[in-house]
Amino acid sequence: MEPFHYRDGQLYCEEIPAAELADRFGTPLYVYSQSSFLGTLKALQSAYAEVAPLVCYSVKANSNLGILKVMAAHGSGFDVVSAGELHRVQVAGGDPGKTVFAGVGKTDEEIKAGLEAGVLMFNVESEAELDAIARVAASIGKVAPIALRVNPDVDPKTHRYISTGKKESKFGMDIERALRVAASSVAISSIRMIGMHMHIGSQITTTEPYAGAVAKGVDLIAQLREMGHPIAWYNMGGGYGINYKGHEARPVEEFARVIAPAVKAAGCRLAIEPGRVIAGNAGILLSRVLYTKQSGDKRFLIQDAAMNDLIRPALYESYHRIWPAVLPPGVSPPPDDADVQAPECEPWDVVGPVCESGDFLARDRHLPRLDRGALIATFSAGAYGMVMASNYNTRPRAAEVLVDGTDARLVRRRETFDDLLRPEIF
Repeated sequence: MEPFHYRDGQLYCEEIPAAELADRFGTPLYVYSQSSFLGTLKALQSAYAEVAPLVCYSVKANSNLGILKVMAAHGSGFDVVSAGELHRVQVAGGDPGKTVFAGVGKTDEEIKAGLEAGVLMFNVESEAELDAIARVAASIGKVAPIALRVNPDVDPKTHRYISTGKKESKFGMDIERALRVAASSVAISSIRMIGMHMHIGSQITTTEPYAGAVAKGVDLIAQLREMGHPIAWYNMGGGYGINYKGHEARPVEEFARVIAPAVKAAGCRLAIEPGRVIAGNAGILLSRVLYTKQSGDKRFLIQDAAMNDLIRPALYESYHRIWPAVLPPGVSPPPDDADVQAPECEPWDVVGPVCESGDFLARDRHLPRLDRGALIATFSAGAYGMVMASNYNTRPRAAEVLVDGTDARLVRRRETFDDLLRPEIF
């Protein structure tokens, strides 16, 4: 059974009605399905079994401690991009030795924290960063395990803000530069190059970009080994797309069929850094209708979740399905294909209370007419939702709940006004 499904006119998360969760914990409310997180983790581990994968869940997608604890308990490694995320992993019981430290702007303090924690490897994004890692490692008597992040110059056919594999991206190094850096670093005693890393983008819904990237990677690994680098890890990042509208995503097994043979040919163990594909469809955002109004031909559905709760639509023009969590009389569950318009629907702009014209979750979205107090669900909100939330307009951030079957556990309480003011000094 899908973790989020309709039964007798009500949306359920696993075995609990969404309305029951909203009544108990209030709105806006992030609701996560534990079985969805773990199901995708297991699917990835199984799909890549032939290359002994280390699935390093991307903490930036959803960094809630309750979720990290569950993932660690079921064998997940982690991908972090800051010392703060590394600290979260450690507090949640994650193993730093199964953690990759990524990110283009690591400070000396973050590098030191990673070395002292004993991370599996640092993804190195530039010559200057390699120099910094070598210097910090030498200063504390450590040898830093590293992987060069190589930009294969492939087009992932995704939104320009989440494309990372083309030459103009701020991420990684082009192949020619990476080879020069690798050649000049062989004699540096405070680093040990054990891996090669590629990440070409996010929300990728075809396998073709990976096919082009992994082929380049196999050749590059051979050249790195010829220089004397003991490359043992092929880190292919993440980026697998999910279903936001209907059935646009491909199963993880299809990506594995393209990537695993190349990793095997390179004689490496695979590391991957999935985030969205694990967390995205494992969460929803629940909110309540405050008011409806009409201005000319425009209809506005004003509800209590805002751009500071889920900024993706305003930032990326991202699409999230929205539908009543409790179906009005005569209204069916949402169609499988989001482009299909139910006959009882009219176009609405779904907006929030924040004082910005960009405060919307959807525009011209065909929805049934809803009254004040109606509970609505914004789907596919488990990734890059709460982690990107803010307190703009001095709005407390939402609560988060993790559902496991018939059990619902509060994994982040709702903020109070005192929480917001506590760090400030006057």
